[in-house]
Amino acid sequence: MTATATARRRPTGTSGWRGFGRLLQTEFLVWFRDLASPFFGVVFPTVVLVGVGFLIPGMRDPIQGAPPGSVWYQVTPIATYVPTILAMAVGTAALTVMPVTLATYREKGVLRRLSTTPMRPQGIVAAHLVINAVTTSVGVVLALVVAAVAFDVPAPTQPAVLVLAFVLGLAVMLSLGMVVAALAPRASAANGIAMSVYFPMLLLAGVWTPGPAMPDLIQEIGQFSPLGAASQALSAGWFDDGFPTLQVVVMVVWTALLLPLAVRLFRWS
Repeated sequence: MTATATARRRPTGTSGWRGFGRLLQTEFLVWFRDLASPFFGVVFPTVVLVGVGFLIPGMRDPIQGAPPGSVWYQVTPIATYVPTILAMAVGTAALTVMPVTLATYREKGVLRRLSTTPMRPQGIVAAHLVINAVTTSVGVVLALVVAAVAFDVPAPTQPAVLVLAFVLGLAVMLSLGMVVAALAPRASAANGIAMSVYFPMLLLAGVWTPGPAMPDLIQEIGQFSPLGAASQALSAGWFDDGFPTLQVVVMVVWTALLLPLAVRLFRWS
């Protein structure tokens, strides 16, 4: 059957999304059976948080020398690390899980075969966006519970700003992950591209120098990167009283650039 004939037979409108629920369920089961995906998508941020909090000396003691008027007064170093952990959770799922999965599907011909079925081929992409968004949120909630119970981390000063920063961070990083997935012909290529982007972004997000320990230069550069802006906005929502306008604008602009680019570059085979 020719591609033209297949296109004629494919339903239009909402009928092309029939069966999406079953596709989503199937893809989640496949995602869950791959041990690496649940670990990096859900558990890894909490593992890092616990490791840093218990294995590095002084992380649970109040920051020394912080003036009484500072947002860091009486705050422990591990508390300043929590927003960075949330940003890392978003980046990990978006860059180490989703692109490799979709590139594997492309390499094995799954995307090409799906494009000949009544289900819209975009359904597989939408399914993995949903899966990674939901599981990342679960991982973040898990990390927050552990932070509150194990380290007595104080509640955020601006919960609404924190939620907004998380949603925008998730949107921009999933858009970046989709660009990687669009460019990579094979799983190995997706992993290589993702890692070359992931680790520099972790530096700019403050994974190694969180909160008040971050050098000014890295902070200035980081606020214009997708993950760095997300980390700083999350930190502002947790500790500050002001609105992180610049970081929010940066995330919105990056999303507006990356998402259409991913759609334009995406190939099914």
